[in-house]
Amino acid sequence: MDTEEATTAAETPPAADGSRWFYGCWIAAIALLALFALAAHAVTEFEKSLDGDGQMEQPGRSGSAYQPLGPGATARYEDGLRVTVSVPEAHDDGTYSLTVTYKNGTDEDLALDGDSYSASLAVRAGEAHDEYATGYTVRQLDGAKCAAALAEPLPEDDERTVPLRLKPSRKGIPVTVEVSTPTSGSRDTAHFQLTLG
Repeated sequence: MDTEEATTAAETPPAADGSRWFYGCWIAAIALLALFALAAHAVTEFEKSLDGDGQMEQPGRSGSAYQPLGPGATARYEDGLRVTVSVPEAHDDGTYSLTVTYKNGTDEDLALDGDSYSASLAVRAGEAHDEYATGYTVRQLDGAKCAAALAEPLPEDDERTVPLRLKPSRKGIPVTVEVSTPTSGSRDTAHFQLTLG
């Protein structure tokens, strides 16, 4: 009887070997998934570096002239800058006020002001893709206040709100707010389209 028991014990593998194999497979699968995720992230970051930091990256509308953002929306740039245009607020005197908020999530101070040839923050009558609106106009009443708010560079990890006060030629016209940077070509221009009235 002793030899039969010894033979049977030798033929059955210990339970610990089966569980080691199972756990080893799981660890290998998790490691493989982690490597795959890291590779995908590295490829995404490499693609962003080829585009440049001034590209907008966001779900939904792109913020271009043909896919403008709406009031209350935020333009998100790859380098960490966020720009939000508020919903316009009507006043009894026929004017409207809104704000443009810059949040600097980049790793450096950011110049916001433009030069005499190209303003970094522009408001014009008409839809975003139509540069020449006919039949209506809009005037910015607080140009000096807006320019003063844009004059100083925006420090890293800080935010600044720029007020705008607008007077349309009539109620209910479309208006486009264009936000760019002083150096042309360094950042995509974000277009926001809204209606005054």
